[in-house]
Amino acid sequence: MAIVIVGAGIGGLTTALSLHRAGFRDIAVYERADALRPLGVGINLLPHAVRELTELGLGERVERLGAAPGTLAYYNRHGQQIWSEPRGLDAGYRWPQLSVHRGRFQMELLAVVRERLGADVVRTGHRLVGVHDGVARFATAAGEVSVAADLIVGADGIHSALRRQHQPDEGPPIWNGLTLWRGTARAPGFLDGRTMIMAGDAEQKFVAYPIGPGVINVVAERRGPGFAGPNADWNRTVDPAPVVALFADWRFPWLDVPELLAAADEILEYPMVDRDPIDTWTHGNTTLLGDAAHPMYPNGSNGASQAILDARTLAFHLATATTVPAALDAYEADRRPATTALVLSNRRQGPEQVMVLARERAPDGFAHIHDVIPPEELTEIATGYKKAAGFLPADLNERASLTPTVFSGVLP
Repeated sequence: MAIVIVGAGIGGLTTALSLHRAGFRDIAVYERADALRPLGVGINLLPHAVRELTELGLGERVERLGAAPGTLAYYNRHGQQIWSEPRGLDAGYRWPQLSVHRGRFQMELLAVVRERLGADVVRTGHRLVGVHDGVARFATAAGEVSVAADLIVGADGIHSALRRQHQPDEGPPIWNGLTLWRGTARAPGFLDGRTMIMAGDAEQKFVAYPIGPGVINVVAERRGPGFAGPNADWNRTVDPAPVVALFADWRFPWLDVPELLAAADEILEYPMVDRDPIDTWTHGNTTLLGDAAHPMYPNGSNGASQAILDARTLAFHLATATTVPAALDAYEADRRPATTALVLSNRRQGPEQVMVLARERAPDGFAHIHDVIPPEELTEIATGYKKAAGFLPADLNERASLTPTVFSGVLP
């Protein structure tokens, strides 16, 4: 069974590894970029994604790349704590939460793909033109290349060419008016050194967490005029001075926000965009995965994790269904409703809703958070998001594995 994966990002590479683990061997990954480089800044891999990476035999390799936060804490823009909860192993999961540099993580996945599937399985410099009758056509420097496959998986991101083929009138991603600035800084740790913090509200926010010894990932966010267009790019470098100025008075007893922002090696600007959920990801022998299927706002730190879950779920159903159409139907039934709910939840701020409520109810701060938001309401918001995203501790710890043990006739 010949399988083509379009895109060598986190979703595409994890799909290749998942399919290989499930017994498939005729796999090729086609990437638009001429070369893969460790771009980006920090991301979080939640315990449900780390479970899947561990079952792929990557747990220790990924752990060595970054840090494992033990706490997530939300604050208002005055530095007062709204909510705090344990994370990863500290929260009772069997797997940690990991904070890693996105580019380093992608390069590690690429290295493992080449080790297990072959040095030439990832083919760069191939831009998808279209798919017709089971044949993918790619533009290359040497001319157009056609590749026939039994299954074509579009893991080609928020600007997916495969998605655009079947949604030609969709238009550019939808901007919600917020601009993000991201970077990494070499700086001392804050609080206990293992805490991920989010401070602010729906209009302005700051996020920081360690991604390695002495390395802090920083994210600044502000509503207002900014860059938004069809070519949104995580790697647009901007002058940090205006961003630092936006947070000039955000100095807390436990963290100096402008100082940390000013220490960043570079600042990358990106509009907060997503797309409306669509009714189907599958057309014939093609389907979508990751940001090509369900681009979402980064509230809840879930984008990469959901792509990993997509990859593992798709491989599981391809290995256990009797036909490719049945496998794709099962994959969509498992993943599309869940990710649709997350896209819509993230538009409502996801778990970060606690910061929005604190700002609405006590814009000048509070004596105690429970005077503003009852503890039951705080708990409901946090628990509800974990349930929607599929990582309630008990549910995740007890869920059956996505590593297939019984194989079907789909395999050659």
